[in-house]
Amino acid sequence: MTLNIPESQLAEIEKAAATTGYGFERMDANDDGTQSAAHQDPAYRRALWIVVLLNVGYGIVEMVGGFLAGSQAVKADALDFLGDGLITFLGLLAIGWSLVWRARSAMIQGIFLGVLGLGVLGTTIWRVFAQTTPDANLMGLFGFIALIVNVLAVLPLLKFRKGDANMRAVWLFSRNDAIGNAAVVVAAVLVYLMGSAWPDLIVAFGIAGLFLHSSWSIIRDARADLKET
Repeated sequence: MTLNIPESQLAEIEKAAATTGYGFERMDANDDGTQSAAHQDPAYRRALWIVVLLNVGYGIVEMVGGFLAGSQAVKADALDFLGDGLITFLGLLAIGWSLVWRARSAMIQGIFLGVLGLGVLGTTIWRVFAQTTPDANLMGLFGFIALIVNVLAVLPLLKFRKGDANMRAVWLFSRNDAIGNAAVVVAAVLVYLMGSAWPDLIVAFGIAGLFLHSSWSIIRDARADLKET
């Protein structure tokens, strides 16, 4: 919530707020305008194009790698890449839209991510009953390359992770990729050491859970933005 308060009353209001256990941050007069215009920053548009190209391109490569390696975690991570790229493209289209339409765009992104999470969860449960041990070497290779690709995609977004719901959604998708990539690499090491499919399946379950958690966060933020309009 944003309040416009005269400078002379700030000290008194801060003291009153402290007694309730709540607090607030001071903003300069032009901070709100800066934040609302952040989504129109040309650097943000360039960052989104980098994310789209890297994620869609490597998502296709990693999906092929997931089938070659027989790894559910790699396939789930590839879906994360593809979903990230496609939804980021939607975020790119939303630049210049009103706050309400950017919030609606974020809502669509959150719902899409939730559906993706449920899909990964369902296919992973099926794989529990039809286990095959994946190729740990290919898992590790594709996971490590994915981690490098995602770091390259995340870096341009760091300065834009606290904007409106649409910008936060793009950030959460990219953050999920990085976490998923690291988990795939760890799973590959465990599959190699244990000779079991369970580390691969556990990571796939974890990625599905991350999808669902982030889906809820995106939808919650989008609803909050819609209430402010």
